[in-house]
Amino acid sequence: MKKLGLVIAFLPMLMLAGCQEYLPFSGGKLQGDLTPPPADWTEVASAEIIQLETNPADPYSVNLWVIGEPQWLYVFAGASRSEWVQHMDVDPNVRMKIGERIYELAAERVTDATEFERFAHAWETKYGNRPRNENVAETWLMKLRPR
Repeated sequence: MKKLGLVIAFLPMLMLAGCQEYLPFSGGKLQGDLTPPPADWTEVASAEIIQLETNPADPYSVNLWVIGEPQWLYVFAGASRSEWVQHMDVDPNVRMKIGERIYELAAERVTDATEFERFAHAWETKYGNRPRNENVAETWLMKLRPR
């Protein structure tokens, strides 16, 4: 009976440890190999989840889904003006980590409905559903491009 109690007590911690890269908890400065941006982001952005670091003065990083196009990448906060989005309003310089590669990028908010629709279609193709809120004026879609 004691063993069952221990398993039940530690099961949540084990589950969190095994799924840590998918959890939306924030972290600090990203570590890895600084890599020049590729000419085409399509293959790089095939990763399901990336890490994004904002606020260079006091690094703040989060795990996010990403959509890639040849020239740039997109990250989406929906209607939430998350802390990482607020950081990009102050300083658009970000770093993105995929695997052990780190890319230095600049972020800008997408406000064009046509561009948002292209993103939403790519999001649905990659993740199997449309973004929750598709009103570009109410959401925070950020385009990441080389600095």
